[in-house]
Amino acid sequence: MAGTAGTPGTPRVLRAMNDRAALDLLLEHGPLSRTRIGKLTGLSKPTASQLLARLEAAGLVLVTGTSEGRPGPNAQLYAVNPAAAYAAGLDVTPERILAAVADVTGRTVGEYELLTPGRRAGQTVVRQVTDALDGAVKAAGLVRADIQRLVIGTPGAFDPNTGRLRYASHLPGWHSPALLDELAAALPMPVEYENDVNLVAIAEQRLGAARGHEDFVLLWNEGGLGAALVLGGRLHRGWTGGAGEVGFLPVPGAPLVRHVTKANSGGYQELAGSQAIPKLARELGIQPLPTGPYAEVAASLVEQAADINAGAHRQLLETYATGLATGLASLVSVLDPELVVLSGASLTRGGELLRALVQAELEELAASRPRLVVGDVDEHPVLRGALESALAATRDEAFDTSR
Repeated sequence: MAGTAGTPGTPRVLRAMNDRAALDLLLEHGPLSRTRIGKLTGLSKPTASQLLARLEAAGLVLVTGTSEGRPGPNAQLYAVNPAAAYAAGLDVTPERILAAVADVTGRTVGEYELLTPGRRAGQTVVRQVTDALDGAVKAAGLVRADIQRLVIGTPGAFDPNTGRLRYASHLPGWHSPALLDELAAALPMPVEYENDVNLVAIAEQRLGAARGHEDFVLLWNEGGLGAALVLGGRLHRGWTGGAGEVGFLPVPGAPLVRHVTKANSGGYQELAGSQAIPKLARELGIQPLPTGPYAEVAASLVEQAADINAGAHRQLLETYATGLATGLASLVSVLDPELVVLSGASLTRGGELLRALVQAELEELAASRPRLVVGDVDEHPVLRGALESALAATRDEAFDTSR
């Protein structure tokens, strides 16, 4: 019996698969000629020509120029149309909301920062989110209706069973049980919510140090100590969305903290979180101490210690590395990942020296020995992960030519 449209194996579905393969190649390689697309996809020249004509008519590709420097006539070059779709991401902290809009190729076309000290004079979270998004949309020269999808990254995680934010008591105004419904009502596009450290892992897997890896742990240390777990190529979020909240992990060398969610602290956070670094520097007699927010102070101290790498500064790095490896030993013993990515300013500013010290300690504390690397996505990794997450779904919708 003949298959209906949309059935796997029918001409429409096969065309859609070829269309998507060509679009993905254009995203990966940039402008390509018809001949090159045909070779990379295995399609004949006539079929590749029909494919490109179809995509051009749908507004998904455009001609960007011609190839030069080769024998024979110049060939037209095709590229993904950047204006085919847009996605947005938000990076939320207690101090500010950073928003950005990207076109379908992944290029950031608009950014906006909304400072949110306290409760911003009683302003609601919904108003903060819409103001931040609108600022980025305006900077991109677009309107809100142009955005196909929004991904919001926050500390903690929205519990899929209750819809409430957990593990982030320091984020004022975000804990209302009605918040997700209120945001959905205020915004015209689909909205997704993700833990900030999970988004950093997405950014590193798509663009950075974890590219090509299906099983890895990302350890984040900036405002707080957290982890993201990628198993079999997919994020593991846990039953309440709290997988990776390793700051609460009981570890040797730190007091046992009971009722950790009420105290908003735990053994691993006390041993190796950002707030532990200035304390350690004072104990070692390092002077003068930098000033500013404790996360920035911690990152500056780690960077300074790596640069000097002698005396008390070397001791600070070694003690910090031991603390980091103590918690990581529990993670790798349970998960046995291929790779551990060190991310967040209090880890990345230690560079290769800190990475090597943690690697050496971990090899003595854990039976499995994953490779440690320093994260590559340095500029706003949470926001970049939010954009990458939003773009993945946006491309699936925009590039679906089977409909």
